Amino acid sequence: MPVTVTDYSHVRLTVSDIAASRAFYDSVFGFDVAFELPENPDAETREQLAFLFGGVIYSFAGGLLGLRPVAPGQDMFDEDRAGLDHISFTVPDRAALEQAVEVLDGLGVAHEDIKDIGGMSILEFRDPDNIALELTAG
Repeated sequence: MPVTVTDYSHVRLTVSDIAASRAFYDSVFGFDVAFELPENPDAETREQLAFLFGGVIYSFAGGLLGLRPVAPGQDMFDEDRAGLDHISFTVPDRAALEQAVEVLDGLGVAHEDIKDIGGMSILEFRDPDNIALELTAG
């Protein structure tokens, strides 16, 4: 009998520069922070939050998204290697994709044109580590 799952819990991305990645995800998505190490933590707090590896975990309606800053500085994402291909976030409708284009343009984030792919539309772009991101409207 297969394992029964009900939803995703979280995704954590390995990044090379936490400051650049946080600036990107904060400005593009504005997710709430669920977990991060506070400034000047005591030993107990540092131990309790060791799972962050100096990164951050965001919370949004779809679950949790973590950034783990342990990749070497010159390392870049490649969807043609084993592992992650891309992450797609759901937006309410085509108008939300059009608004996202304005946000990305305002931030200077390169992106593809909105594509209609039969029953849904997508907007593709990449984060500072070249991780492929997508917004999808049904």
